[in-house]
Amino acid sequence: MTVTQKILARRAEVDKVEAGDIITAAVDLALTNDIMGAQTFAEFEKIGRPAVFDKNKVVLVPDHFCPANDMKSAELAKKLREFARKYQIAHYFEIGRMGIEHALLPDSGLIAPGDLIVGADSHTCTYGALNAFATGVGLTDLGAALATGRAWLKVPAAIGVELCGSLPRYVRGKDVVLALIGRIGVDGARYKSLEYSGSGVARLTMADRFTIANMAIEAGAKNGIFPCDSVTEAYLEGRAQRACRPETADADAFYEKRVAINLSLLEPVVACPHLPENVKPAKELSGVAIDQAVIGSCTNGRLDDLAQAAEILKGRKINKKVRAIVIPATQEIYSQAMALGYLRTFVDAGAAVSTPTCGPCFGGHMGILAAGERAVSTTNRNFKGRMGAADSEIYLAGPYVAAASAVTGRITDPAEIAGA
Repeated sequence: MTVTQKILARRAEVDKVEAGDIITAAVDLALTNDIMGAQTFAEFEKIGRPAVFDKNKVVLVPDHFCPANDMKSAELAKKLREFARKYQIAHYFEIGRMGIEHALLPDSGLIAPGDLIVGADSHTCTYGALNAFATGVGLTDLGAALATGRAWLKVPAAIGVELCGSLPRYVRGKDVVLALIGRIGVDGARYKSLEYSGSGVARLTMADRFTIANMAIEAGAKNGIFPCDSVTEAYLEGRAQRACRPETADADAFYEKRVAINLSLLEPVVACPHLPENVKPAKELSGVAIDQAVIGSCTNGRLDDLAQAAEILKGRKINKKVRAIVIPATQEIYSQAMALGYLRTFVDAGAAVSTPTCGPCFGGHMGILAAGERAVSTTNRNFKGRMGAADSEIYLAGPYVAAASAVTGRITDPAEIAGA
C-alpha cells in the first residue's frame, strides 16, 4: 500500500485498502472556519447529537473574514464563537490569538504524522507535509464528522513524485509545486494522492513542504503527503500534542504514474492568469507591470517566507506605482517577524503589514483588486476574479519573486535586482 492507503487502512481498522474502495474511518481532527462554520453546524444539528464526538479533536478558526469587514461576516464569526462555547471546543482561536488555519494548526502542535484530518476548506491538504492524510470535505460530511468522529472516503490511487537534487538560489517550495502543476496540469492528479519521495525531500524545509502540500488541490489531488524524516521530527520536537504514527509506503506499493523533478534544474517561476498550470519562468515575464503585491496566505505566510521577502526588501523601496501587502500567517509568526526586524524592513520599504487573515486570497478584504488591475501574489489560486474584479489578473509566485516585483513594479526574477 502507499503511505495514504496505509493511514486510511489503519484509521478504518482494516488490514488493507485498494484504490477505489469506499471506507469509513476515524478522524483525528475536524476543522472549520468562519465562512464554512455556520453551514457545518446546521448539518451537525440535524443529526441531533448532544455533543461533538470529542471536544479536544475539533478546531474552529475565524480567519477568512476576520477581523470582520461587515455585518454579515461579523455574524458568521459570532456563530463560530457561540458553537465553541456551547460545545466547549478546546481549540477555538479568537482574534489576537489566531492565525491562518493551515499554518496555525501545525505550529500549535495539533497535527501529527499518521493523522487523518478532515476540514471544511480545500487547502486542508497542507497537513500532508507532516505525513498526515488531510483533505477538504463537504459541509454535510464535516457536520457528520463532528457528530460521529468518522468520515467516509474513497481511497485514492497515487502518483509518485520523486525529488532529487538541491534547490538553487531564490528557488523555494512555491517554485517546486508550480513546476509540478505546470507539468501535469490542474486536473493531472484528480482525486489521487501526490506522494513525495527521493533524496531531494531531505533538502526541503518544512516551510517548503507545507507550501507544496498546500497546493496539491490545485492539481486536483485528494491529498499530498511527505515522508516523516529528521526535518519533520525536528519541527515536531516540543510541539506535537499527540503521539506520532508515521507511515511509509510498502516496497511494492503501486503508483499509477511517476513524476521525477530535479530540484537543481528549477528556476523562479510564475503561474499566469487564470490557472495555476500556466507556468512560465519569472524572467520571461519582465514586461508585465503590476499594481499590487501580496506576500502571505496559508501557502506562503510562514516565517521563512517573510525572511525571503525581507531579504529582497532590505534597504529597498516599494515601487511608487505598487501597493505591497504583507500578511504573517499567525500571531506567533507576526511576533517572530517583529523580533527579527522583518516588519521594520517591510514598513521602511513602504509595505502595509496586516494582522493574520486569509483576506485578499479569496477576494474577501485587505487587498481587493479593482477593474483591470494586476497582482503578483504568493497565494494559491489565480482563478478569474478570485481577488476582485472579473477582469483583474493574478500572477502566482513565491515570496522572492513577489518582493522583487514590488520593488521594480513589474514581474521580476529576484536575481535581477539582487545581483546574483
